[in-house]
Amino acid sequence: MQPVRIATWNVNSVKQRVPRLLPWLDERQPDVVCLQETKLADDPFRDLLGEELGQRGYEVAAHGEATWNGVAILSRVGLEDVVAGFGDETPGFPHPEARAVAATCAGIRVLSVYVPNGRVPDSDHYRYKLAWLEALRKAVAGGPDATVVCGDFNIAPTDDDVFDPDAYAGQTHVTPPERRALAELMDLGLHDVVRDRWPHETVFTYWDYRAGMFHQDLGMRIDLVLASGPVAGRVEAAWVDRQARKGSRPSDHAPVIVDLDEAPDGNIGPVVPPPSRPVRKSGAVKLPQSP
Repeated sequence: MQPVRIATWNVNSVKQRVPRLLPWLDERQPDVVCLQETKLADDPFRDLLGEELGQRGYEVAAHGEATWNGVAILSRVGLEDVVAGFGDETPGFPHPEARAVAATCAGIRVLSVYVPNGRVPDSDHYRYKLAWLEALRKAVAGGPDATVVCGDFNIAPTDDDVFDPDAYAGQTHVTPPERRALAELMDLGLHDVVRDRWPHETVFTYWDYRAGMFHQDLGMRIDLVLASGPVAGRVEAAWVDRQARKGSRPSDHAPVIVDLDEAPDGNIGPVVPPPSRPVRKSGAVKLPQSP
């Protein structure tokens, strides 16, 4: 085993985020990076980033499509046994989408996943989301002991993972069936390493672009790193790189970083840098999409 820094980041279009992604790789020096919502087919992805990533020592496993979805794994600690999707078990809407890719990096089976949004509770897309989560559960159940599932789950695990549960009434991401599907995945022996390390802290990974949500720290935690016991036992630090959500043309998600065996930056806290903490009154803020 060797020290490994694993990161996951929904970049919301890798083409748009190149000016942010490459300097971030140079600064944070992750060994394995799971990307979601790349919105780029595989050949254009390699044309865009292959040379730059190669110069930094990264191999690439990309599973993408034009305009929508797309996932990738970047690794400078090996990239073996790459598998896109879940084979015949991959649900479609109506056709299978580019939402999962797996590879073995430094002896760990790494999955980068972009779970369907669900759109509206009880809609066809919502049922597709639940079916997709069941396919993910089956794929992880058949995997090795050392496994980590990283990505945008589009589910806030508990009410503590949203700024105000009342604001999400009637919305996806917080409904009991979604949370139950996530719990069934974790029942395979996966640990939510950020929440395990920071059980009582306010931690968000996503803030809507609209209505000043980021500056008010009105967010939700939907980007997760779920690790099996052998991997979770190696965690020395787990944190959200909020700095990457600041500045010019950011993604609406921040990266989540997990250090195994060694923590180069120390045990620096759940959110870096920590936001100012505005006083929140339940029911005072509606989501931008709410009627």
